[in-house]
Amino acid sequence: MRPKKLLWRIYFSFFASAMFAFAVITWYSIFSLRQFHQEQVGNDLLVRARLIAQEIAGYPADAGAETLNRLGRESGALTRTRVTIVALDGRVLGDSEENPGAMDNHKNRPEIAAALKGATGKSVRFSDTLRRTMMYLAIPARRNGATVAVVRTALPLSVIDWALHTVYRHMLFGGAMIAVIFAGVTLLIFGQIRRPLDAMRSVAERLAQGEFEARVPESGYEETEALARALNRMATQLSERVRIITEQRNEQKAVFNSMVEGVLAIDKDERILHLNPAAAQLLELKIEDVRGRSMQEVIRNSDLQKFLVNTLAQSGILDGEIVFYGDADRFLQLHGTVLTDAAGLNIGALAVLNDVTRLKRLETVRRDFVANVSHELKTPITALKGCVETLADTRPMDPAEHSRFLAMMTRQVARMEALVEDLLNLSRIEFDAEHKSIVLDPGAIGAVLQRAAHSFAPAAAAKSIDLAVECPAEITAPINAALLEQAVGNLLDNAIKYSGAGTRVLVSAKLNGNDVEISVSDQGPGIEKKHWPRLFERFYRVDQARSRAMGGTGLGLAIVKHIALAHRGAVSVASVPGQGSAFTIRIPAG
Repeated sequence: MRPKKLLWRIYFSFFASAMFAFAVITWYSIFSLRQFHQEQVGNDLLVRARLIAQEIAGYPADAGAETLNRLGRESGALTRTRVTIVALDGRVLGDSEENPGAMDNHKNRPEIAAALKGATGKSVRFSDTLRRTMMYLAIPARRNGATVAVVRTALPLSVIDWALHTVYRHMLFGGAMIAVIFAGVTLLIFGQIRRPLDAMRSVAERLAQGEFEARVPESGYEETEALARALNRMATQLSERVRIITEQRNEQKAVFNSMVEGVLAIDKDERILHLNPAAAQLLELKIEDVRGRSMQEVIRNSDLQKFLVNTLAQSGILDGEIVFYGDADRFLQLHGTVLTDAAGLNIGALAVLNDVTRLKRLETVRRDFVANVSHELKTPITALKGCVETLADTRPMDPAEHSRFLAMMTRQVARMEALVEDLLNLSRIEFDAEHKSIVLDPGAIGAVLQRAAHSFAPAAAAKSIDLAVECPAEITAPINAALLEQAVGNLLDNAIKYSGAGTRVLVSAKLNGNDVEISVSDQGPGIEKKHWPRLFERFYRVDQARSRAMGGTGLGLAIVKHIALAHRGAVSVASVPGQGSAFTIRIPAG
């Protein structure tokens, strides 16, 4: 149902009330005027009756009915009034309208009865004789102080109505004009009141739509102007508060979205209220697709669901750790707390998700590193212990056997020395890279490759391996020449060790966009793809027995990786089993 306008309701109510009051006043005025006119007519009838009574008082006592009838007719014709003269016994002696002899006895007429008692009688009633409503007034006619007859004068009320009709018509016409003028003036006044109210409504609607610069103009009326000022103050305060709330919301949103930790909020019905981009990435969800949906519907991890349910049931902080299985398994550390409203009532739960996968992997690497170092050291230590125990025996020993044990001890010491040296190199590179103390200067890549190849030329020649270098002279990059030569040397060492006699090892460099790609390729046995992700881990070996037989420490490729990282680059491998491998170091060209 469409609401009615308040101003129109007020206007019509006010107009109807005014018109009702005007109608009542008009009715009362007409009634009073009619009463006044009737009293005036009554006074006129009384004056005429007294004049006739004075005439009768001057007649002799023996004046007959004929004389009185003639007096009544003459007086009635002169005053245009019906005149009736009645004897003391009620007989009609004279009448200006009818034959007295044919008229009824009037002794019981109210006005006649009052006049016979010496008073003035007045009555309004229907006349059977004239067949219309009349006003009658009767007084006693006295002669020498004694009542000798009753004089009655009368006028029909139609005469009074006719006299009042014109007055009524003018009053009604004037009333109608007043009503029209009143309606117009009232409408004009209400229009003047309505305009500032409409302006306030328009401003309120604009404020609701976010146009906080909207203001209500001053109207000139004290009441509406006070309301306009209050509305303008409210608009100013509202604008300021919305600005503050918007700034706070933007700040909170910026903080929320920039958090590395994932944040997930649910309501009491276990529906997702909000989650930040970090949480969406950790849980492999899309923010726009999950808000408002049940967590059981979108979170495919029962441990996380249980944690959130337990958080809803708790009153404090809840901690936990889960494994989230997805495209890549993630270890998540969870911190949960309940959400409360201003009244302190529980309205949901909030969980903060920290991805500790890297820490877990670092712990695993650390454990593996300790285990691998221990294992790598245990073998030469055990061998040295055996040799020492054998040589410490006081029994005579064959010189050839003695020399064999000494040679074995020398090899194991060299192996331990190489292991310790590689560990120290790796630790030094990591420390320098972390503290940004590795200096990178522009240098020619070709010179570095030539020096590395020159160092391993004897080893390649010993196995009849063709060692070639291909690098344009103009290729330069910010490098640490010593470290880069060490990295290329480690790759060449592996390539020569694992390549067969008569094969070819190529060291090359080229520009690829903004990067310099340094590649060492061989024609060795190759590496299966399943080993590629872990190939650059410490002590990782594709073939444990063969790697140790070759004399490697298992740290060469890890050193290459960290040297590449120190140059703001990376290292990768591409290999086909049975056809050879290619290791590539990519570093920025500038």
